[in-house]
Formats: sequence, C-alpha cells, structure tokens
Amino acid sequence: MSKTKIKNYELDMASGSVLIKMLKFTLPLICSSILQILFNVTDIIVIGRFAGASSLAAVGSNTALINLITNLFIGLSIGTNVVVARYSGAKDSKNISKTVHTSIMLGILSGLILTIIGLFGARFFLRLMLTPKDVLPKATTYLRIYFLGMVPMMVYNFGSAVLRAIGDTKRPLYYLLIAGILNVILNLLFVIVFNLDVSGVAFATIISQTVSALLILNCLCKEKSDIKLNLKNLKIENHKFRQILKIGLPAGFQGFVFALSNTVIQSSVNSFGSIVMAGNAAAANIEGIVYFAMNSFYQAAVSFSSQSIGAGNYKRIKKILFTAEFCVIITGVTLGFALLYFGCDVLKLFSLNKDVINAGMVRLSVILSTYYLCGMMDVMAGMLRGIGYSVTPMIVSLIGACGLRLVWLSTVFQISKFHTPKTIYLSYPVSWFITFCVYVVCFCIFYKNVLKRNEQFSVVNIP
Repeated sequence: MSKTKIKNYELDMASGSVLIKMLKFTLPLICSSILQILFNVTDIIVIGRFAGASSLAAVGSNTALINLITNLFIGLSIGTNVVVARYSGAKDSKNISKTVHTSIMLGILSGLILTIIGLFGARFFLRLMLTPKDVLPKATTYLRIYFLGMVPMMVYNFGSAVLRAIGDTKRPLYYLLIAGILNVILNLLFVIVFNLDVSGVAFATIISQTVSALLILNCLCKEKSDIKLNLKNLKIENHKFRQILKIGLPAGFQGFVFALSNTVIQSSVNSFGSIVMAGNAAAANIEGIVYFAMNSFYQAAVSFSSQSIGAGNYKRIKKILFTAEFCVIITGVTLGFALLYFGCDVLKLFSLNKDVINAGMVRLSVILSTYYLCGMMDVMAGMLRGIGYSVTPMIVSLIGACGLRLVWLSTVFQISKFHTPKTIYLSYPVSWFITFCVYVVCFCIFYKNVLKRNEQFSVVNIP
C-alpha cells in the first residue's frame, strides 16, 4: 500500500479524530446493514400480508437456525477483517494480497459446505427445534432453497470484510442497495403474481445475494490498490489461512454459541404455537434494525483497533473503546425506544392479526428497552478481537450467553407462573449485562499486556 495513493473510499483509522472517522466509517455501514436485513424483513412482510400466519411462522422460525448454521463460517470473515487491517496499518502490500485471495477462496469453500449441510439437514434440524407439524413442510422448503445461495452469501461477507479492513464501507452500501431493491421486487413478483409462497421469498433472497456477491467480486477485480483480486490466483495460502483461523474461528464459534442459545430460545417459543411464533418472528426483524445499527460500532471497534495495532499506535486503543461505547449507547437507546413507541404500527406491516401483534409487542417491550446492553457487550468483544485476543470472547460468550440462557430456561422458565414468552425474552438482557461486565475485566487485563510490549505488534504473532 506504500506505493499506492490512498483512494477517497479508504480510511486511515490509525490517526486523526476517532469520532469523526468512526462516524464516517459507521454511517454507510449502518445503512448497508439495515439494507441487508431487508432481505429477511421483506420476506416476512410479504409472506405475512399475502400468504398468512402459517407461512409467516415458517419463514420466521428459520432465522435462528440459519444464524446457527452460518455464523461459524461468517465469523471467519472477522479473521479476514483483522488480518487485512493489521497488514494495512503496517503498509505490507504483499501480505495484504495473499490474505485477500485466501479469504475469497475460503468464502467459496465455506459456501459449498453450508449448501450441503442445509440441503440434507433442513428437516432434521427443524424437528430438533420442535417446529410444529403445521409449519414444518413450508419451513423445510424455505430452508432448503435458502441454502442454495450460501456460496454468494459467503463470498459477499468475505469480500465486504476486506473492504471494511481498509475503511471502505461505501461500496458495500451501494451493492446492497441494488440487491435490496431487487429483493423487494422479486418478493412481490414471486409471491403475489406467481403465488410461490415461501419458495418465492427464498428464491428472491438467493438471487439478490448472488447479485451482491458478483458486484463485490467485480469491485475487487477492478481494484488498483493492494486488495486487487485476480481470480486466477485464488488459493488457500496456509500461513494466511492459519492467521484468519486464529482470529476468525473463535469469533465464528462465538457467533455459533449465540445462535445456539437463540435456537434453544426459538424452540421454547415454538412450544407456544404458531401465533406466538409469528409475533416473535415479526418483532425479531424489527429489532434487527437496532441490532445492525449497533453492530456497525462493533465492526468499527475491530477495524480501528486492528489498524492502530498494525501501525503501533497502542495508546489510541483506549480512545477507540470509549468512542465506540458512547456511540453504541446513543444508537441503541434512541432507535430502541423510538421503535418501541411505534411498535404496534410497525408490527402491522408484518401482520394485521391482533393476536400476532400483541405477541410481538411482548418481545419488543423487553428487548428494545434494553438492547443498548447488547451493543455495549459487542463493542467490548470487538475491541478484544481487534487487539488480537479472540479466544477469550469465545469462552466468555460460551458461559455468559449460552450457559446463562440455558440455565434461565431450565430454572426460572420452568416455574409455572413464569412459564411465559416474556420470561423467555428476559434471558437476553440478563445475559448481555453479565457478559459485558466480564468483558470489561478481560479488556483491562489484556490492554495492560499490550501496552507493556516493547516491540511493534506483528500479525504473525497474533496472541
């Protein structure tokens, strides 16, 4: 990168004003993240309004399971982000290129593996989640078709991770805008005109994902900087693969653990029937707007701290942490309570069934009022990953997220007067707060270790 003039879409995250640059980084990322959840939100809206509650439950009940199966591999893209950002901060052109080609190849292979898992395991997994018999056939159809699009989904995630690592969050926004508009059009066409029901929204999703993946591949292939992609050079370079795995595998496992706990929670929700399932699905998609907005500051924490470490600017880390936490709290509180205030009106976009709306409001009242805790927790995990510690967040999440929620469901939820959907949802804020507190202690310890290092942090020696 030393020989390449920095483009206007790149961002030097290792110097200058943290707040201004973080906002410049996160605003396009917030917009692109919200567009990304439109894939699923438009599925839910179109299905809920034009196909009925059973189809809505079928599509919505798959969200937790899809996250469970895909999060392990998507987490590997965090490894790509960290390693490329570290080399970018160190101005190491050769290793940036090797990491990019390894990452895209890894995305393709990950997608193929996920496609096989989804096609052959869909019905088995849905049965494990206690999916009701009246919902199971449609849920299985949706899931199998959805997983046909895993290769483009993974390619997009790894490609956008490369761009985020150099501070480029604008072009992924443009690509998702195109794909999002296409997804809405195809949803309406397939469901309303062709009456394809859940199959229609699944096909609309994978076609849109394919378009976004092709756009990002085209972007990387036409690049003039160190992240330029040459399809002929795609291969897994062992050293870079190990570096990506060292950060990405624990990150992926953490995502898997969170999704596992959410899948267990979904199974508990399923026990209350299709109405509660439909309300839960609608509410979860509304919450996604807040989550992805807050998650942009998690991505910023990872990228900013990684580049700063690569540049040897360790003292900047603390300022990055406080700025990211401040921003995520403001975002979580503002968006959370705004959506809660208009909750009933927004839920009507998904379903006009009063029972479904009431069920959705039960979830929204618990989650949206406390969602900022989830954002604070994620930022701490991102900071730990950015400075090179990825195993610790994995262990903390295993105990704090999965463990606590399972204990909650097996104890508090089993008490007759607390055997309600609201009790299930309360497990989220409890686990977020406790996990955040543990992350703070861990960061204080590891940050002191980083400051004590006499030599510049090397990507090769990621701890």
